[in-house]
Amino acid sequence: MTPEPDSPESTETPAPQPLGSDSHPPDPGSTVGGPPPSAPAAGTASLQQRVAEIANERPEAAAGAAFAGGLLFALILKRLAR
Repeated sequence: MTPEPDSPESTETPAPQPLGSDSHPPDPGSTVGGPPPSAPAAGTASLQQRVAEIANERPEAAAGAAFAGGLLFALILKRLAR
């Protein structure tokens, strides 16, 4: 026998689960929702890491690079305006 539409048994809904919780565990190779990838070894630092390290050690180098980049950008815009 099927429950009546107005009966409490038919209107029960499962409790909502928090976002991201699934009934099955994530794949081991999946990076979605997992911890960030580990940092590369000391000998294989990325370009961004090396630039950040240099900028932290010598802020004048970062200021000089910003000045040179701005000057180059201005020269390019001047050339395009002709």
